[in-house]
Amino acid sequence: MTNRLPEKNNSTIPPASTPTIATLGELAKLANYSLMDTLNCDPDATENGVDYAPRQVFSGHYVPVNPTPIKDPEYVAHSNTFFSELGLADTMAESADFISMFSGDISQVPEPMRKVGWATGYALSIYGVEYTHQCPFQTGNGYGDGRAISVLEAVINGQRWEMQLKGGGRTPYCRGADGRAVLRSSIREFLAQEHMHALGVSTSRSLSLYVSKTETVKRAWYSEGSRSENPDMMFSEAVAISTRVAPSFIRIGQLELFARRTREDGQYYEQLDDQLHAMQELEKMVLHLIDREYAEVVDSQLSMPEKVLLLAREFRERLTSLIANWIRVGFCQGNFNSDNCAAGGFTLDYGPFGFCDVFNPYYQPWTGGGNHYSFMNQPKAAQSNFEMFCSALRPLLASDQSYLLALDEIQREFSTIMHSKMQAMWAAKLGLSTLNTASHKALLNELHMLMMQTPVDYTIFFRELSSIPKDIRPLKKSFYNTASNASESDTQQTDTRWVEWFVKWKTLLNSDCDANAIAPRTLEQVSSQMRLVNPKYILREWLVKPAYQQATVGDYALIRELQEVMNQPYAEQSQQVEDKYYRLKPLEFFKVGGISHLSCSS
Repeated sequence: MTNRLPEKNNSTIPPASTPTIATLGELAKLANYSLMDTLNCDPDATENGVDYAPRQVFSGHYVPVNPTPIKDPEYVAHSNTFFSELGLADTMAESADFISMFSGDISQVPEPMRKVGWATGYALSIYGVEYTHQCPFQTGNGYGDGRAISVLEAVINGQRWEMQLKGGGRTPYCRGADGRAVLRSSIREFLAQEHMHALGVSTSRSLSLYVSKTETVKRAWYSEGSRSENPDMMFSEAVAISTRVAPSFIRIGQLELFARRTREDGQYYEQLDDQLHAMQELEKMVLHLIDREYAEVVDSQLSMPEKVLLLAREFRERLTSLIANWIRVGFCQGNFNSDNCAAGGFTLDYGPFGFCDVFNPYYQPWTGGGNHYSFMNQPKAAQSNFEMFCSALRPLLASDQSYLLALDEIQREFSTIMHSKMQAMWAAKLGLSTLNTASHKALLNELHMLMMQTPVDYTIFFRELSSIPKDIRPLKKSFYNTASNASESDTQQTDTRWVEWFVKWKTLLNSDCDANAIAPRTLEQVSSQMRLVNPKYILREWLVKPAYQQATVGDYALIRELQEVMNQPYAEQSQQVEDKYYRLKPLEFFKVGGISHLSCSS
């Protein structure tokens, strides 16, 4: 069975005519807890899952821990699309037992569901540099799921899914925090995951979202209209729990954690038996990753070193494809550390993410992210994460130099493959079959320069280009008139440069369509293909903010409207939708905290 999330999803999946799962009891029959049944439990853990104080976790792959239910939960939203894919009846989302479970109370779940959840530990690397000092114990043994608690694994229609509560309360990894998520950030993540899936980008999914009618926590955030870089006020916000779903939530950081423990440097273990135990835990973790995410491509009959090399190649393929798709749709993860990088090769952890309005290679939504995690630096960040992934695998190959050399070669090839994926992505956005020639590359470089200098809305520009217009007038819908003092001659000069670029592009496009082929593409076919890779609608932050503001007073209508629009990002929707959602970012929102930039507060 496949556990890989799809990279392409350009068509709308029709709803199931008859749901196959109508009650929580029917869902319970599909429970299958592979992680807890096959991996090692922390030997210091409690049996009842009451384990909320920060502490070091020295061993084991997971800690049993019960989520902390939110008080007086209220239904906000669920993903109709994902429910349909799973065969769940929509009515389940508002049923009492479903709300209870997915708002944190698993004490009464039907058998064979279990009345205890689990959290996992991992290591932290930032751009290829190992960190431990942010851990309260200065060892790295305190990093892990601080407020994300998995409550179910189930095999549904031959596909294994893990369901995890975001904001489910404290765990041993909470490092003193409250383990909660607020409604504002939960809405952002809930909408973003399903939007990314609809965009054809591999991602974790959203199941449900519930908010407490009475429980609040204080968070630092931006006052209305604030242009402060960091939050300037403390707000009392309603707590919420969203359920995110994926084949697994294994991160590169988890592999790193066990790999670090195999070292003979005394940092973690002083006894040889402990190091051997760490090696066994690393091997079990890697085999579990293969079983959960790569079973279709890694033959179980292969030797361990052969499995490791095949795993590295396949993950490299998925990761490079993922990053190219991020750039394609204008997505910036913002904080792409190794602990935020899913080992299954899909998008994980929607914290300080954003979709760029104005094209800017250094677009960074998170105030703490820096240029190294900015929009066009994401391929480099991914390469750093891949290097840490390979480093974590090396102890399993240490007995045979030839396998280590083969892994080194896989690692060295990353940048070449990443570049190839990026070139293919840009070619698709431009409607060209290739960007291999000097003229093609010059065209792309000139375009990037013009888009920065004008400046240009990334999404609207490529969508308008997809119609293959006769001249540049439709493209001007994407131009931001930020330079109000520009002279007429400057404007004419800019227009001239755009016209020159446009003529070059049309020439290459026509040449491409007339290339020697059995069935050369027509311009109409090219236009249709371009519209499948250049979305019309993206989840812009200034569109999301009113939704979570209205939600604070119990009005969830705008959330559901955004669901409807953003789950069809390539479709030509109604004129009313176009007028509201297909437009430039209003100038008054530029440099406003919580819209143009945000902290990691959630």
